Amino acid sequence: MSELGRAAGGIRLTVRGALALVLASTLVGSVLQALFGVAALTGAAFVAGCVAATVLVNRRDLLSLAVSPPLVFFVTTVLIEAVRSLFASTPIQAFGLGMYTALSQGAPWLFGGSLLVLVIAWRRGLTRCVRELRDELRVGKASVPAPRSGDSAFAPEPEGYFEPKVYGTPREGS
Repeated sequence: MSELGRAAGGIRLTVRGALALVLASTLVGSVLQALFGVAALTGAAFVAGCVAATVLVNRRDLLSLAVSPPLVFFVTTVLIEAVRSLFASTPIQAFGLGMYTALSQGAPWLFGGSLLVLVIAWRRGLTRCVRELRDELRVGKASVPAPRSGDSAFAPEPEGYFEPKVYGTPREGS
C-alpha cells in the first residue's frame, strides 16, 4: 500500500461528502481569486478538491464520484456568477458574460481535474465498481413472458400483473 493510501486509510467519505469537499474547495478558491486577483486559484482549488475527494471516498462510491466533477464545476460557476451579477447594472447580461468567461477559462482545469479523478479512481478500483454495476443490472432484468400462442396471440401484459394480491376471502354479511 502506498504512503498516500496508508495516510488516508482512516478517513473515508461518502460520495456526498466527497462532492461537498470538491464544491467547498472550489468556492474557497473562487473567494481567494476574488481577493488576490490570481486567475488560476479557482481551477487549482477545484483540481486539489477533486484529488482529495477521490483519495478519501469509499471505494464503493468511486463510480458516482468519477462522473460528478463536471456537474460540481458547473454548479459552482453558476453560484459564483449569480452572486457577482447581483451587483452589476445589468445583472442578466453580466451573468451570461460571466458564465461564458468562467466556463471558457475553467475548461482546462475542468478537464484536468476530471482526468485526475478517473486516473486515481481507476487505480483504486473503478473497474470493479463498473463490473459490479453490470452484474447488478444483468441480474435485475425482469424476464418478459413470451406472447401466448393460439387464438388470442396478443398479450398486453402478463396475467395477474396489474391485479393486486388479495389474501383471505371476503366476509359474508358485513
